[in-house]
Amino acid sequence: MLHHKTKPLHPAGRTVVITGASTGLGKHCALQLEQRGFRVFAGVRKAEDAEKLRAEASSARLRPVLIDVTDEESIRTAAAEVVESVGENGLWGLVNNAGTCVSAPLECVRPAWLQQQLNTNVVGALAVTQAFLPQLRRSRGRIVNVSSGLGSIATPYLGAYATGQFAKEAMSDALRREVAPFGVSVSVVKPGAIATQIWDKVRETGQKILDETPQAIAELYRAPFEEFLRMNEERAQSSNTQPEDFARTVFRALTAARPRTRYCVGNDARTAALLSRLLPDTALDRGLGRLTKVPDEAR
Repeated sequence: MLHHKTKPLHPAGRTVVITGASTGLGKHCALQLEQRGFRVFAGVRKAEDAEKLRAEASSARLRPVLIDVTDEESIRTAAAEVVESVGENGLWGLVNNAGTCVSAPLECVRPAWLQQQLNTNVVGALAVTQAFLPQLRRSRGRIVNVSSGLGSIATPYLGAYATGQFAKEAMSDALRREVAPFGVSVSVVKPGAIATQIWDKVRETGQKILDETPQAIAELYRAPFEEFLRMNEERAQSSNTQPEDFARTVFRALTAARPRTRYCVGNDARTAALLSRLLPDTALDRGLGRLTKVPDEAR
C-alpha cells in the first residue's frame, strides 16, 4: 500500500507571535513569515523599533507588539493584546527567538552577566511560553524555540551562551513531552553562524567583560580570546547560511504536517549535532583545544 505524504499546512488565516524581532534573524523571520501568509505579532522592546518594522512590512498582516521577555508585566500585556485581536482560539504559533550572547572566558564572567544571559534566553522564553500556552492549547498549535549549534557542543569562550542554549534544549524536551497530550508541538531550530549585527554586540560585550576583570586574570585569556572573536566573525561573514535559510526553517516547523523535534540550519550546526553524538569528550577537547592556546609568557 502506498503512503501519500501529508501536505503542509497553509499559513493563511493563522497567527504567529515571534519575540526578538527588532533586528537580525528575528526581524528577517518576522518579515518572511508575513510575506508568506501568516499574520505576525512581531515582538520588539522599543517603540522606535516597532515603527521601523511596520514601515518594512509588506502588509497589515505584520503587527509589532512591545515585548520585553525579561519583564513579566510586558509579557502579560502582549498576551492580552494578542487575545483581544485574534480571540482566545486564534493563535497558531509562538517563536521564542529573543536572545543575547555573552562571550568571554568563564573565569571572567561575573554572576550578573550569566544571570542576564539566562534571564533572556531561558527564563524569558519560559515566561513567554507560559503566557501564550492557554491560547496554543485551544488551537492545538505550535511552539518553536530557537537555540543554536552551541546547544550541542559548548566551545571555549562561549560557555555562558552555551549554558543557556543547553538549558533551552532541555527545557524544550521536557515541555514537548508535557504539552503533547494537549496537541501542542514543540520544535527546536538550531541556526549555525550567520552574518548579522549580533557579532558586533558579541565583541563589544566580550571586551567589556575583560575590561571589568582584574588585569592579571584578563591577560591570561586576552590574546586567544581576541583571536577567537576574530575567527568567529570571519566564519560568520564567510558562511553560506543566510537569514532566509533560518526563516524558511521556522516556516517549515510552523507548517509541516508532522513537525520535527529539531531542525539544524547550516552545515556547522548539523556538524555540531553529529559530532556531539559520535565523538567522546576527549576527542572534542583535542579538536577545540587550538582555540585556547595561550602565549608561553602567559602560562
